[in-house]
Amino acid sequence: MIKISPSILSADILKLEEEVRSLDMNGADYIHIDIMDGHYVPNITFGPNIVKSIRKITSKILDVHLMIKPVKQYIKEFIDAGSDIITFHPEADDNAEEIIKIINDAKIKAGIAIHPKVNISDIEYLLNQIQQIIVMTVTPGFGGQKFMHDQVQKIKDLDEIRKNNNYNYEIAVDGGVNNKNAKICKDNGANVLTLGSYLLSQNQDNYNEIINSLR
Repeated sequence: MIKISPSILSADILKLEEEVRSLDMNGADYIHIDIMDGHYVPNITFGPNIVKSIRKITSKILDVHLMIKPVKQYIKEFIDAGSDIITFHPEADDNAEEIIKIINDAKIKAGIAIHPKVNISDIEYLLNQIQQIIVMTVTPGFGGQKFMHDQVQKIKDLDEIRKNNNYNYEIAVDGGVNNKNAKICKDNGANVLTLGSYLLSQNQDNYNEIINSLR
């Protein structure tokens, strides 16, 4: 079954605890936490303290997406904060394989994210080492953007690579996911849908219905 990973980037920061608890109760599989530092992307969001605080109020998988540069020097902080999955952009650091090993050695799932401008051939050497890959269907940095349909081919190609090589990574899709494009993501091999404003702009009473409708 498809997994749903709501992104708190779209949440009301003044009601963050309430939002996380509501997502937890209404069927979210993961809680997606976007970490931006103003270097890799032109926006600043959360740090490890937010991960640590959220860890205290939910047992859901914390799906931490690092959009930071550099990466390696901050990995231990996010491990210690309680992350369950740590995903980063390989082009943001020269130590991608070492970073993956550090994450896996901590018994945490390691993931990489593929920017719309990055080709699969650029990151293919890492696919046998990871447990998740996020296909970005928007330019990273801000919520509320429109889904890039030209990135669907990457989902399909990554699924083919996975099948042909017996790899076990999950394929997550992040950016502009809604009821109009969720099916094409799933049909092409996606396992995880990251939901932003499509879900969190709605009344909390509707979360369960929306989440279940996308599975």
